[in-house]
Amino acid sequence: MEQRVLILVKGRVQGVYFRASAAQTAAGLGIRGCVENLADGSVRIVAEGMTEKLEKLIEWCKEGPPRAEVKSVESRWLSPEGGFVDFRINT
Repeated sequence: MEQRVLILVKGRVQGVYFRASAAQTAAGLGIRGCVENLADGSVRIVAEGMTEKLEKLIEWCKEGPPRAEVKSVESRWLSPEGGFVDFRINT
């Protein structure tokens, strides 16, 4: 079943290749959406795809790329809205 999830990742997650790694992971899972840095130093991901693929992305976020130090991952499940054709890094 298709769903949308909003993921907020906190810790040392900016300047450590987190967005690019998240985009690569999501694309490999066939997930559409976007990832962006927030002003408070966290990273926000909005993703749509099959539930089991989104769950894998959430699990990946708990570790992130090698230089990341993830302190917390919050996720909120939402109804899919469509509109994403691929996975992008927002700047």
